Amino acid sequence: MSRTSIATLVGLSGFLAYVVGVVTLADHVLQMHWAVQALFFLVAGTVWTLPATKLIVWAAGGR
Repeated sequence: MSRTSIATLVGLSGFLAYVVGVVTLADHVLQMHWAVQALFFLVAGTVWTLPATKLIVWAAGGR
């Protein structure tokens, strides 16, 4: 199996798990102050890019 195929499967599975986790936590955050909500969604909306970037670089054969 190629790196690209592995990265695709891992990436899709990981992203699905991440979305389920964020949506589950969002149910609790939506009852909090708007500033807490804003911080939560700002962090949740950007944090996934860190492992995704590393996975893409690995799949491309980079360092």
